[in-house]
Amino acid sequence: MNRRLAAILASDVVGYSRLMESDEVGVLDALQSLRATLIDPIISAYSGRVVKLMGDGSLVEFASVVDAVAAATEIQSRLAKRNSDAADDAKIELRIGVHLGDVIADGDDIYGDGVNIAARLEGLAAPGGVCISQQALDQVETKLPLSYEDRGEQRVKNMARSVRVYDIAINGAAPGDRGKSSGSSKRRTGIRLAYAVSAGALCIAVAVFVLWRPWEQTVQPASIERMAHALPDRPSLAVLPFANLSNDEKQQHFVDGMSEDLITDLSRVSGLFVIARNSSFKYHNQSVSIPLVAEDLGVRYVLEGSVRRDGDKLRVNAQLTDAITGGHVWAERYDGVAGDVFSVQDMFVREIVEALKVSLTPEEEREIALGQTSNLAARDMFQQGWESFLRYTPEDNADAEKRLKEALEIDPEYGRAYAALSLVYLRGCQLRWNEPLGLSVASANSLAKRSLHETEERPSSLANVAAAEVKLYNNQHAEALIDATRAISSDPNDAEAYIAMAWTMITTGNPESGLEFVELASRLNPTSPSYYALPRAIALFAMDDLEAAAAVLSQAVTQDQGARELSPVLAATYAKLGRRSDARAALKKWKPGASQKELGTAYQAYHFPYSWSAPSDIERSIVDGLQLAGLPEELTVSDLADALSSETAEDRVVAARRLSLFGPRAVEAVPALIDALADEDNAVRRYTTIALGRVGPKAKAAIPALTALQSKPLLAAHAEAAILNITGE
Repeated sequence: MNRRLAAILASDVVGYSRLMESDEVGVLDALQSLRATLIDPIISAYSGRVVKLMGDGSLVEFASVVDAVAAATEIQSRLAKRNSDAADDAKIELRIGVHLGDVIADGDDIYGDGVNIAARLEGLAAPGGVCISQQALDQVETKLPLSYEDRGEQRVKNMARSVRVYDIAINGAAPGDRGKSSGSSKRRTGIRLAYAVSAGALCIAVAVFVLWRPWEQTVQPASIERMAHALPDRPSLAVLPFANLSNDEKQQHFVDGMSEDLITDLSRVSGLFVIARNSSFKYHNQSVSIPLVAEDLGVRYVLEGSVRRDGDKLRVNAQLTDAITGGHVWAERYDGVAGDVFSVQDMFVREIVEALKVSLTPEEEREIALGQTSNLAARDMFQQGWESFLRYTPEDNADAEKRLKEALEIDPEYGRAYAALSLVYLRGCQLRWNEPLGLSVASANSLAKRSLHETEERPSSLANVAAAEVKLYNNQHAEALIDATRAISSDPNDAEAYIAMAWTMITTGNPESGLEFVELASRLNPTSPSYYALPRAIALFAMDDLEAAAAVLSQAVTQDQGARELSPVLAATYAKLGRRSDARAALKKWKPGASQKELGTAYQAYHFPYSWSAPSDIERSIVDGLQLAGLPEELTVSDLADALSSETAEDRVVAARRLSLFGPRAVEAVPALIDALADEDNAVRRYTTIALGRVGPKAKAAIPALTALQSKPLLAAHAEAAILNITGE
């Protein structure tokens, strides 16, 4: 048997037998005209397929419940308007029922409980009304601007179980207002006359129909050509944040936690490509188009759903849509108690994996269970802490610590909470966000390592990410590489694992590979958080592509005004490019309201989040750039060259040190620097040598003069060092 999930619309004409008895030919003509000019065009516009006509009734199949309900309400709304302008004898009313259910396909026909329930719903509808099932309501309640009236559980003919039924308001009228069929007691002998309209009126109707072009779909499926990113070579999926249908806004954390857990669990399935939480949650509390979401994120499948929690009662609905075909791949509903939410999530994961025809290995099933809790209160508190952590500010980081510690008080064995707490403390020392935590930098680092130690007996994929980052911060690069590799292996869709690996590559002298891992993370997380810009920019900086590095950082700070931690590196990069005005503006963004003196010493407050495994010029170059950005804009290379001949040794030292910051842009000061090599002050000679070396190949014309200085005992070493630095030998 060929089974599929479908939205089914069933309709029939109110009082059809009585109408036929009154005027058989007229009724048939009227009904055919109604179908041709109103019903069929609307069905076509909403991508419906008429399965069969049964006298006065019809059975229509839709790929989308939203389309089916929208078509039903539009048919009834337009028919009501049409009837209001017609004579009583010319009025025809319909009853419509809509259900989402499993059907059996036999050629072009469909059978099964899904069809039977839709037919029973149609019988329960009021004349001119639409009646839908609970399954249909769950899919459309937050997507269509309609009002619904709960009629409770209804026993229907030839069905062993009752059906939860809802009426829909048409044209703003309460569903119950449509309970009487207008003109039902009047004679209808004029129907044939009423529909035997003039040829001119018929032509107008045809013209409107052609101009309207209802056979063209109003909502197109997702287009592979319009995808913002190429589709992966495995089933690709985005989990949208589930809608909170509870009357209590405090349940939002519970609902978001379920959505996030599904993302986390599905991402561990190696056969799937799962978009990261940050990108999926940008659609939070929004009415979205599934095809547009798919095109935006570059995925084929989109999972959406809703959660209603009332005390201990829980109702969860979910459906998986193939955005390219527009059809439903899987749908499920759960009614029970809130404490069962974890088993519901497990069930959903298994059924989604099965629906996508992907294998879930025993190892992946074990990995999904690692580090989790079975305590609902602990999970809710963890979710609140995790959301604070993701907001990426010093204050939110401190709030995350508080809530994660509360989660651990509830469940001391909660592995993911220990891992998240380790990352909170890491930010405290790494980004110098220690003060809101009430800790010193050293104490924050110690607590990061202590929390990480707790994960050794409570492992999780998040713990692997935390281990890689904490060890990298503590210069354990070889160990960090092992943990980053383990993180990617245990959760191949975790974008943060790829960022951890990127930093490992960059700080061990392999920026090209680091850049590749950043790109992999960004594909999994297309709406990348601003901090992804830092490893990308540093990799480009290390590859000497300063223009690209500046562009990456500039875009990030423009899009995220709170991303102040990127401003120091942006200021340094601009300064290295000679864009001193831009560099100073970026520095002021990092240190708003700072005086010139404070800007001049701002570089002393900067701490790069990681260290390199071997001596590297990157950190020094960034600090030099920050120093250069802090210099007064009016201070020029020419001014500093003149200052090399100052009578005060301290001024000459400052001038030589500042010239070293300009690098190749200090080439015009080379003659003055050569003269300064003979300075009686050793500090002046030392900084002059550094400045000449940083001018680099542009100072080659000065090599003969430097060679001549090698004959002087006090200057020989400085001259030789300058030559070696200029030539790069």
